[in-house]
Amino acid sequence: MAKPQSRTLTVLARQQVSPSMIRLTLGGEGLADFPHGQEGGYVKLMFPPAEGKAKPTLRTYTIRAQRAGEIDVDFALHGVENGVSGPATNWAVSAEIGSTIEVGGPGAAKPLPEGFDFYLVAGDMTAIPAISVNLEALDREAKGYAVIEIQQEDDRVEIDAPEGVEIRWVVNPEPGQQPQWLVEALRAYGWPEGRVYAWAASEFSAMRLMRTYLREEKALTPAELYISSYWKQGLDEESHKVVKREDAEATAA
Repeated sequence: MAKPQSRTLTVLARQQVSPSMIRLTLGGEGLADFPHGQEGGYVKLMFPPAEGKAKPTLRTYTIRAQRAGEIDVDFALHGVENGVSGPATNWAVSAEIGSTIEVGGPGAAKPLPEGFDFYLVAGDMTAIPAISVNLEALDREAKGYAVIEIQQEDDRVEIDAPEGVEIRWVVNPEPGQQPQWLVEALRAYGWPEGRVYAWAASEFSAMRLMRTYLREEKALTPAELYISSYWKQGLDEESHKVVKREDAEATAA
């Protein structure tokens, strides 16, 4: 199947969602044939090629919300203060109303399936858009526990989760450090009764610790678990994809 053609989107609005997250609303004529119902899916943002490279630099971001003619994309601001932020963050910080960008996609979402007694959800700030979409789409009677790592207390965002879903916020001012905190929060909660579905997405090292707990210790099957690393401390997306593929091959062996 051919990959969707890229499209040129325009920045229609920008909002400081929290001290460590910016939301850009993208739209314009390039979104005219964009399929509906893509919240929680992803797009590929295309930036100029890195030095010595021929292809554009790609960065993957979740679609937080979609309305007629526009989508919202949230950017976690990693590395801005110490000058090690990547091209997507740098662009998001400086993008103005009317700025344009080439975008590929959309890619499929990874929602929480129906029919489970309890949902365990975990992730860092890069996963907040997907976590928000997933929790808001749950049946209003659903039960669950979500642990979300943020950079400071004011990074808490409003999530319209069912009343039976408890959200715990873990403050980590240095994203990528203390990778054990997410899995420690899951362990501290205890294991719920009934059929459990777990969804986790985070920095690579944190993902591996959660995978050991959920897949190996708790023996969740692929039908009961979605887990992914969205980034890796110290690596760009291209290098992270290589490490991610090698890790997947090693764990499948």
